[in-house]
Amino acid sequence: MTSPEVAPEIVRFYTETIDESDRLSTTADGHLEMVRTQELLRRYLPPPPARILDVGGGPGAHARWLVADGYEVHVVDPIPRHLPQAERTGATAELGDARDLPQADASYDVVLLLGPLYHLPDRTDRARALAEAHRVLKQGGLIAAAGINRYASLFEHTAFAHLHREPLRDSIRDILATQLHDGKKAFTKAYFHTGAQLLDEVATAGFTSPEVYGIEGPAWSLLAATERHTGQPLTESALFESALTAARMAEPYPELLAASSHLLAVGRRPT
Repeated sequence: MTSPEVAPEIVRFYTETIDESDRLSTTADGHLEMVRTQELLRRYLPPPPARILDVGGGPGAHARWLVADGYEVHVVDPIPRHLPQAERTGATAELGDARDLPQADASYDVVLLLGPLYHLPDRTDRARALAEAHRVLKQGGLIAAAGINRYASLFEHTAFAHLHREPLRDSIRDILATQLHDGKKAFTKAYFHTGAQLLDEVATAGFTSPEVYGIEGPAWSLLAATERHTGQPLTESALFESALTAARMAEPYPELLAASSHLLAVGRRPT
């Protein structure tokens, strides 16, 4: 199969710089993202066994627990390094692009887009990815799509105590204004959503009853800052439990969406 057309900085980042499974398991804020994503998805997932297409599923961080829950999971990802890692979770995996899926029409009960939308800076590309998810879903099937919050970099670099440095301050100011990160320094090419934008994109793609959640809630950056500056792991701490409780308590209040690091939209293909 021909390799998907993915920005080279994204390929380099996920091939050479980061292991996504480690990020979600070894840091307190990453673990908070994982725990919250699990509990939000489990509210909406059909009972196992159901067929789940994990688009942009990377090394299988989510495929692992979904397989353990009894689901049939297939990962499509544009990074060759990720495919054998994903297969070790018990999922099947293939190289592919969220904008042009090889799967048949109406062939899956659930489609996860837990990474692709924030690596597609152009809205036309994000619309294509959502249209492909819509196409491969069965009637009544579930879409779950994640975005990075527009203000996440502001909170993160404050937590890391280097936002006051002029070059970084200018970079974060640009991200806040444009909602784009060019991928030239740190992280990689990315788009940063507001909750309203993510909701609109999912609704415009034809999904019904869309809802958007703040994944980590309003205290994630406090958790990240404390762990970074004390050097102590906090995944099993009282502070972690408090941050998790804050995320749950914040759900009824849409104005607090802007405080999360990531957003999660869910919707259904109409019956």
